[in-house]
Amino acid sequence: MTSNEPIILALPKGRILKELKPLLAASGIAPEPAFDDENARQLRFATNHPRLSIIRVRSFDVATFVAFGAAHLGVAGNDVLMEFDYPELYAPVDLGIGACRLSVAAPGDLLAEEDPTRWSHIRVATKYPGITKRHFAARGVQAECIKLNGAMELAPSLGLCRRIVDLVSSGATLSANGLVEVETIAEITSRLIVNRAALKTRPTEITDWVETFREAAHAA
Repeated sequence: MTSNEPIILALPKGRILKELKPLLAASGIAPEPAFDDENARQLRFATNHPRLSIIRVRSFDVATFVAFGAAHLGVAGNDVLMEFDYPELYAPVDLGIGACRLSVAAPGDLLAEEDPTRWSHIRVATKYPGITKRHFAARGVQAECIKLNGAMELAPSLGLCRRIVDLVSSGATLSANGLVEVETIAEITSRLIVNRAALKTRPTEITDWVETFREAAHAA
């Protein structure tokens, strides 16, 4: 990307975007009307700043777009940042939205039979195989990960595996599926992320937006 092109801000679809909209407003960013139209098919949107445009992508893809320079800035949960661990990314601002936790869970009857501290080789369904393997390896546990992109809670009841690693908010979905939290791997919130190369080549513009988001997050 050249310095003449607009700064591109990558935002995640879904629940986080709803929480993010007040922060966008507090940052003085007003996307074009199509951004709020659920039937709109476009993925890139102009804003009230001629030098800033927005792209809307899947939450797991935000980090990739920013890491590879397709976007200069983005908003991603630290679960995504931990999973991919891209060295090209810098996460200077905790936006304080999307709060949840990444946890290990298992059926209650399994926990009645087994002590989790004595696990040695386990099979786990998760969207986060990298984090999961690293977490259990640090405890000397070999984790065989089955990658799923959703409906993790079904895996134990259907015999796919007995344990899962997933995001947990209230815990109601786990409870409804007979699962119990075993331990928390990490507390999760959404962060403003920056492409390190863009920060070097366009320091004034990028830094100004970082400070704008920082002030909006602190004021929220």
